[in-house]
Amino acid sequence: MSKTTSSPRHHLARSAVVMGFATSLSRILGFVRDVLIARFFGTGIAAQAFVVAFLIPNLLRDLVAEGAMSAAVIPILASYLRKGKEEFMKLSLYLLNTSILIIGTMSVLGVILAPAIVSLVAPGFLRNPEQFELTVFLTRVLFPFIFLVGLSAYAMGVLNTLQHFFMPAFGPTLLNIGMIASFFFLVPYTHPPVLGLAIGVLVGGAVQCFVQWPILREKGFVYRPQLSFQHPGVRQTGRLLIPRILGSAVYQLSVVIDRVFASLSHIVGEGGVAALYYSNRIVQLPFALFGVSLATAALPTLSTQAHDQGLEEFRKTLLFSLRSAFFVMVPSVVGILVLVRPIVQILFERGQFDTYSTDITTQALSFYVMGLLAFSGSKILSSAFYSLQDTQTPVKAAVVSLIANAVLNAILMFPMKIGGLALATALSSTLHFLILYVLLKKRIGSFGGRTLFWAFCKFCGASLLMTFSLFLSIHFMSGGESRLRVIPFVLVIGVGVISYFVFSLVLKVEEADRLTRWIFKRR
Repeated sequence: MSKTTSSPRHHLARSAVVMGFATSLSRILGFVRDVLIARFFGTGIAAQAFVVAFLIPNLLRDLVAEGAMSAAVIPILASYLRKGKEEFMKLSLYLLNTSILIIGTMSVLGVILAPAIVSLVAPGFLRNPEQFELTVFLTRVLFPFIFLVGLSAYAMGVLNTLQHFFMPAFGPTLLNIGMIASFFFLVPYTHPPVLGLAIGVLVGGAVQCFVQWPILREKGFVYRPQLSFQHPGVRQTGRLLIPRILGSAVYQLSVVIDRVFASLSHIVGEGGVAALYYSNRIVQLPFALFGVSLATAALPTLSTQAHDQGLEEFRKTLLFSLRSAFFVMVPSVVGILVLVRPIVQILFERGQFDTYSTDITTQALSFYVMGLLAFSGSKILSSAFYSLQDTQTPVKAAVVSLIANAVLNAILMFPMKIGGLALATALSSTLHFLILYVLLKKRIGSFGGRTLFWAFCKFCGASLLMTFSLFLSIHFMSGGESRLRVIPFVLVIGVGVISYFVFSLVLKVEEADRLTRWIFKRR
């Protein structure tokens, strides 16, 4: 392979590593934040009220801001950047002011309609007036977050188009810092205490937003109050944005459907909403560190290749992205399944988070993690469709998946309780991935399905061999105790990572060999 041909994928890998580093820091702080939430509020009324109140603007963040805006804006901005910097900046300004108008209106409507929104998203809370009123109150406090994160997402889209990835990926770290700080400076002094956490979200969101603007100014962006709905780029973005809102957030919408059913505590048990939140946060770690980072970094590259370099390079980059994601996700699934209870105990079991909370969170996590491969693969395949400026196909796949998720929830929640809701999400997400894969193959032709399958088999083989190392290390490091302590747990994870890498080399996994050569080249 020529240097020129491999360069875009090398740049993609470097971009994913940069974003992965920034995201790693954010996720570490995110776990600190979740540990504090669990310690202070457990799976009780305050925790469940906050989870639902924060879920709603967080969903809109993905639907309208970060997810939708990035996927709809980046391909259009990339095409205008090729026309010249002046045209690029003019379109960027129009899109910013359009975003301010739309997202600002949504924030105001969210505050006004909070009771109706909570009734729709958490109908089970209506059985407990105290819980319902607290959730409505927190929803009104948190809804302006969507405006802050919408501006942040706009800046992220522009900077990513200009191949600047670190600061947009670093932004969520500041959000987590704001939330963590609230436990020390706000939560002990507000009434109710959970209000302090909500205020911390707003403070962190504001910092996350404004930290990106100095970089935009360095890139030549100058703000002016100009608006044009007739600009071709604005209209084209709008045509892409609306179906992208429906198509890109199948995972997030599945989470909302899960919360609706989890709020029915008389069926699935008390604390279900909070248990799904905590288990989802754990699954999000490998997904965000590599799945989302790789998909985000791939979008500009795929967009350029789709229009300038032909489908052959497009297929190669797509296969590279899927293989890289599965190389990380397969051992992550196996490792979490083996260590599921120690993970929940070490991260959360303290303070108000008791043994019952551990039991229901462990049950949810055991089934949630089965969809991790599908979550990551769907994110990458969706980016491929968006780079082709095809938003219709992901919408159709999303609708089928969401219907399947709702039906499976209704069926599985009776025999399996909270675990059934998590399993329904995993199964419907797998269906979503398979639909996207088949339809994309029809659109662009084969992109190495057989190669991907055999690579996947090797990943599974190395992961299964890794489990023997995990069980042996657990046996020796537990010292006969019923649960692992923190340091032995970290050592067990280290053994798992090293053994998976070694077994991958033995099985001649291309990604392990490439990583080895990259490490020694760096040295």
